[in-house]
Amino acid sequence: MEQLGLAGMPRRLYTCTPSRLNAWLDCPRRYRMTYLDRPMPQKGPRWAHNSVGSSVHNALAAWWRLPVHDRTPEAAGRLLNRGWLTDGFRDGAQSAQWRDRARDMTERYVETLDPHDEPLGVERTVATRTDRIAVSGRIDRLDARGDELAIVDYKTGRRASTSDDARGSLALAIYAVAASRVLRRPCHRVELHHLPSGEAAAWDHTDESLDRHIRRAESIAAEAAEADETYRSRVPRPRRSEQQPRAAEIDHAAHDDAFPPRPGTLCSWCDFASHCPEGLAAAPRKDPWAALPVDVV
Repeated sequence: MEQLGLAGMPRRLYTCTPSRLNAWLDCPRRYRMTYLDRPMPQKGPRWAHNSVGSSVHNALAAWWRLPVHDRTPEAAGRLLNRGWLTDGFRDGAQSAQWRDRARDMTERYVETLDPHDEPLGVERTVATRTDRIAVSGRIDRLDARGDELAIVDYKTGRRASTSDDARGSLALAIYAVAASRVLRRPCHRVELHHLPSGEAAAWDHTDESLDRHIRRAESIAAEAAEADETYRSRVPRPRRSEQQPRAAEIDHAAHDDAFPPRPGTLCSWCDFASHCPEGLAAAPRKDPWAALPVDVV
């Protein structure tokens, strides 16, 4: 459904993902560089902790796609080894060490799963819309819990998640609403499974709390959409016969009113830190492997 805007013109739905909405909240300048600037400014080095997370996620998704009788912890470990990503590590020795740790945590996690308890979705994309936004995202795992659905999200970072993390996650709430509408089954439970510690944090939403998250997503989207329109009015899309301007030719400072930087500790981890003087001044750049946990339980 489209809502009418000025002069009776239909208002375009803001198409987004939870990541896009959170990027706007974290830093409008990073949002602009990620989603609007074309060509996109060059990113910094890839992060080792992202390699760990992606490798584990990919292995777990592949494990659920195996025949039931092949779903063993050892099979999960082999899948982890086979798909190991090496970006961001200090050297080959560190990469090998973390491959072994990631294999161990993946195997230990799989030991807690019933291979016969087939999920309703693995790496499943769901989408929904309101009269303001069209939002989509990919769920790590979608389970059936009795007559309801449950959202499962894997975590591999340093800190174990809490129920407050699950309750406050905009992404998980959006996934719950979208999954419920797509599969026409209630979905209120969201879970964060922290593989390094083996702990799971859960929250049972109400219809009212899910609706508050959707209203929040719409509010964020309204701010971002207004900034997007400002950007497009200043940087017209080139005609086919015209060459796209190079990143160095775009006056990014002219957009700071609509896309101000939000310098802080997160700047250490920003992919675009080298293009942001305020971010560089706010926090020193971290080594690509700096976010790896000191130890894995």
